[in-house]
Amino acid sequence: MKIDTLHNETELLTLSASGCEKSFAALFHCYRDKIYSVALRLTGSVFLAEEVVQDIFLKLWVKKENLSGIHEFEDYLFIMTRNHVFSALKRMARQQQLVDDLQLEMPSAENTTYNSILNQEMEQILQQAVELLPAQQKQIYLLSKEEELKRDEIAKMLRISSETVKTHLARALRHIRAYSKLRLDNPISWLLFFLIN
Repeated sequence: MKIDTLHNETELLTLSASGCEKSFAALFHCYRDKIYSVALRLTGSVFLAEEVVQDIFLKLWVKKENLSGIHEFEDYLFIMTRNHVFSALKRMARQQQLVDDLQLEMPSAENTTYNSILNQEMEQILQQAVELLPAQQKQIYLLSKEEELKRDEIAKMLRISSETVKTHLARALRHIRAYSKLRLDNPISWLLFFLIN
């Protein structure tokens, strides 16, 4: 959907600010690809770019009452996306530094044993999480991660749209992340889990 005039965009922002989901959906469909493109260019990661789109629109919806006060919405989104990506990249860099520091502090024999145990634990939790997925999400996740098929290939194979594959894959990944975070007691363990998966 394309928003033709500033008037229409202003109206959509005002309606969204009052809680109109249809108007917010119109804004989402108009701008999601632009946000995705910016995020992909900045991160170089399809997965991170998709996460950024979800995070940005979630933030906008949570603070929807502020939408009616935004005049240059596209510029606002660009700045919001850029800041979100830079914050996420800084956070990831800090997390990686923490992991590196922890590995340096451990003697190498202990480090190898610890990593081996952690990898086994993470693999087991990942398998459990995948087993709990609904049948179609599980099938799509396995085709994507184990068979390394692209979204379009999966869509063609299962005779569904590429968007449906994308949706199922995003839901599967959210479930796996949430399940894994709950099962890994040690914060460092789940941090490592997300850095390597």
